Amino acid sequence: MRECENMTGIVLLCAPSGEYDRRLVLLTRERGKITAFAHGARRPGSPLMAPSRTFAFGVFSLYEGRGAYTLHGAQISEYFEGLSLDVEAACYGSYFLEVAAYLSRENMDGSELLKLVYVSLKALLKPSIPNRLVQRIFELRALVIDGEYTEAPPGNVSEACAYAWEYVIHTPVGSLYRFTLKEGPLAEFEQAVEASRRRFIRHSFRSLDILESIKL
Repeated sequence: MRECENMTGIVLLCAPSGEYDRRLVLLTRERGKITAFAHGARRPGSPLMAPSRTFAFGVFSLYEGRGAYTLHGAQISEYFEGLSLDVEAACYGSYFLEVAAYLSRENMDGSELLKLVYVSLKALLKPSIPNRLVQRIFELRALVIDGEYTEAPPGNVSEACAYAWEYVIHTPVGSLYRFTLKEGPLAEFEQAVEASRRRFIRHSFRSLDILESIKL
């Protein structure tokens, strides 16, 4: 009989599969990005209904199959339910999940990217940090985790912007969201990160398009 594996992760994507099942894409610390099926998760009262929602973070019990895993159960520690109360924050969160799904790979060490997603979603729930700053911190650190060399911001920027850039690149992930910027340096920081993202990630994110449309 196959052994059940426990993996710490977050649900990046869920979609209907068949009449009652859900197909999940998870980012896990142990195996990177994996696909799993939650059988019967769409049946009323199913214990797999809540753990198979996007943003669900915790420990997932999974059986490995030939091409995908089967979700047996989960101990969810965070659903990030606060995001559902703020449409803009929810869009930012969806964008973070989509970026993580794009950058992650199967059988990679997913610990740093998973941690980044977690602390970034937490930061969206803090009124003291502007969501637009959270977005750019997330994007820049995601580039670093993905192996892109971003030692200095492109162009001539202020000292405050340069310091923020260096801080995001070098500080431990858990301490990323401990600063804010005034409007001038923040605008510079946004432009510099956006230029780097467009250079290194040549991909269109649907959730980013939606986010930008609601910000207009």
